[in-house]
Amino acid sequence: MSLLRVRLAAAAVIAVAALVAGGDAYQLTKPGTVISYDRRSLMVDGQRDLFFSGSIHYPRSPFHEWPDLIARAKEGGLNVIESYVFWNVHEPEMGVYNFEGRYDMIKFFKLIQEHEMYAMVRIGPFVQAEWNHGGLPYWLREVPDIIFRTDNEPFKKLMQKFVTLVVNKLKEAKLFASQGGPIILAQIENEYQHMEAAFKENGTRYIEWAAKMAISTGTGVPWIMCKQTKAPADVIPTCNGRHCGDTWPGPVDKNKPLLWTENWTAQYRVFGDPPSQRSAEDIAFAVARFFSVGGSMVNYYMYHGGTNFGRTGASFVMPRYYDEAPLDEFGMFKEPKWGHLKDLHHALRLCKNALLFGTPSTQPLGKLYEARVFEIPEQKVCVAFLSNHNTKEDGTVTFRGQNYFVPRRSVSILGDCKTVVFSTQYVNAQHNQRTFHFTDQTVQNNVWEMYTEGDKVPTYKFSTDRSEKPLEAYNMTKDKTDYLWYTTSFLLDPEDLPSRLDIKPVLEASSHGHAMVAFVNKKLVGCGHGTKMNKAFSLEKPIEVKVGINHISILSSTLGLQDSGSYLERRQAGVHSVTIQGLNTGTLDLTSNGWGHIVGLEGERKQAFTDKGGEVQWQPAVFDKPLTWYRRRFDMPTGEDPVVIDMNPMGKGILFVNGEGLGRYWSSYKHALGRPSQYLYHVPRCFLKPTGNVLTIFEEEGGRPDAIMILTVKRDNICSFISETNPGHVRSWETKDSQLTMVADDLKPRAVLTCPEKKMIQQVVFASYGNPLGICGNYTFGNCHTPKAKEIVEKACVGKRSCVLAVSHEVYGGDLNCPGTTATLAVQAKCSKRQRTAEQ
Repeated sequence: MSLLRVRLAAAAVIAVAALVAGGDAYQLTKPGTVISYDRRSLMVDGQRDLFFSGSIHYPRSPFHEWPDLIARAKEGGLNVIESYVFWNVHEPEMGVYNFEGRYDMIKFFKLIQEHEMYAMVRIGPFVQAEWNHGGLPYWLREVPDIIFRTDNEPFKKLMQKFVTLVVNKLKEAKLFASQGGPIILAQIENEYQHMEAAFKENGTRYIEWAAKMAISTGTGVPWIMCKQTKAPADVIPTCNGRHCGDTWPGPVDKNKPLLWTENWTAQYRVFGDPPSQRSAEDIAFAVARFFSVGGSMVNYYMYHGGTNFGRTGASFVMPRYYDEAPLDEFGMFKEPKWGHLKDLHHALRLCKNALLFGTPSTQPLGKLYEARVFEIPEQKVCVAFLSNHNTKEDGTVTFRGQNYFVPRRSVSILGDCKTVVFSTQYVNAQHNQRTFHFTDQTVQNNVWEMYTEGDKVPTYKFSTDRSEKPLEAYNMTKDKTDYLWYTTSFLLDPEDLPSRLDIKPVLEASSHGHAMVAFVNKKLVGCGHGTKMNKAFSLEKPIEVKVGINHISILSSTLGLQDSGSYLERRQAGVHSVTIQGLNTGTLDLTSNGWGHIVGLEGERKQAFTDKGGEVQWQPAVFDKPLTWYRRRFDMPTGEDPVVIDMNPMGKGILFVNGEGLGRYWSSYKHALGRPSQYLYHVPRCFLKPTGNVLTIFEEEGGRPDAIMILTVKRDNICSFISETNPGHVRSWETKDSQLTMVADDLKPRAVLTCPEKKMIQQVVFASYGNPLGICGNYTFGNCHTPKAKEIVEKACVGKRSCVLAVSHEVYGGDLNCPGTTATLAVQAKCSKRQRTAEQ
């Protein structure tokens, strides 16, 4: 057997080949590889390198999708993939373990190795991550005398047991770099610095213990702690945030490198949030700044967010996670973010030798302007980063006798201290637009059945788990369900009722969170809910009461456990006080009236959500009913595009396809712009069969399931928006013997349009040179428009998967003297699947 090794050298990757049983294998490490570090970077067998990493969490995507996600990350210029390890999915019950399906941690890291990439494993085991309970299993709350994440023996004992289990599993699979595996870094704990302040001396003792415990596991790779400036022992502290190059001073220990473990590519969203974005230009600016101050590793959080399937999201967190990442929820390229960062990675690799070995210096160039330089004079190696921190002012600076235009809030990278090879503000990458398309499966066999729980609203007489006061919801449901019924009954005499017809009693039910549906005498009264920031709320609704016995039934629902903060084990949810106001005899406080409880829904117990429909009796559907299970069958949409369910016609609940939980929906909760925070839900094709798929939903408030749409999603609208003043494409350059070398015929900017795999450019929808305006999918002509632009672009692009367009007024007949011209080429093209001919 010959062994093929790939070892990192200072300036290049040297490939060596190996033949193993089952085929060729390529390894970045070998048994005995040493991962070390100095102030400049991590080192693999003593060789410094630059590391571009992306977060992809294995439980947030079906394992069928992992290979494509990893391959697209690598294509984007990454050489590291990062993932947390999620304790609560791996040990849902004490001593009961699950490492199957999308929880197959070992398979995920082996795939990373197969793609010739490094890995970073963030064991935690507290991870936050907008994941239910921060990744901590619910059963921990029931351990006597436990306090999470502090110097508490019950917690430390169980934490050490799980960390050791995970490390041993990774060791058995030979996944650490010291064993020839891909993992070069491991993380213990997560963003503990503010927790240390909360727990004081106990927090300091705990974090020191955690560091020693982690190191004692003998992984052979360094350990890190994020957001922990003073990490103990040999643990490397790292930064999390948006602008670590400007907000983080780096480790106190000057022998440790500057590593950025979370560069937030967008903002995670919760129900009630309006849309939010982070531009490709801002991310690139932050990364370039970080490397200009001596950073050598950035991890994009997230590079692909994926989906919080089932009930895995933390409180109020939507199923769609970091959809604005370079790879969107469906794993498709989000352009220009993916492409602009890919170009940045190439630019920084052009500067690799200078960044890792050059002498750094800083030169002010004016107010909020500066140059950061890395130079090796004896090798004539020099790299400069020209920064403009003004948010509204472009400017020209003089550096080493030359003038450079530096746009607002940008960094220009000079690959040889003379030539601009990349500017964070100028995007040469293509843009694309996501579109959703109606499928015939929406209307085919659009026949619904129902099983309603609204006609069987429980009363106190039929409830269990009785107590004087309402019981806390988390303690009752034990994270097995979102739902808990609260029931009580009370007696009214004739003199209790209001004598005036215009006065009605009011039910006030107060809850620690998160939502409720209230019934009085089995009649729906109304719904109420809290928010992510203010989970506690009160429902106040007028009610109809009667002389004699009255019944109150409240279905309380939660949307995950909280994922951050101290004393998580003490967090509460559910109803805590109930009063009836407006009675003749005054306010009736029912808080200590005696309460019954029923955990979960009857449909859950009878497994109505399974593809077989469980043990419930399904009937023809009547719509707009609360507390109702609905289901229908549908065939898989044709093609390969991702499948989406549009839940806009519904209220609040949870949905399933073939028994797989797709997450919670809450279309009735509108954000400030008047729309639901999420109403489109990803259905991975690997969850579907060719025919007879079962869509099941549990609707709490009422809605029209017959109006639910089945869609497919595409990114077939591709665009370019590039000015003649843009620098030439960064791929025009490469380094040979540490010297910047031009590999293009010239340095004029060019537009490159590329369709997704298996598709070609079918149509040019828009083309203009001059001063076009708008965004991809909505361009308009300016007054300097050149009429022949579209004909030229069509000739170059139609019928091809990819085309390259010159950006030049000479090619399109543009007039540089036209008032207002920006010398910009804007193109929108439409991709479609290549059609087979009769001969084929």
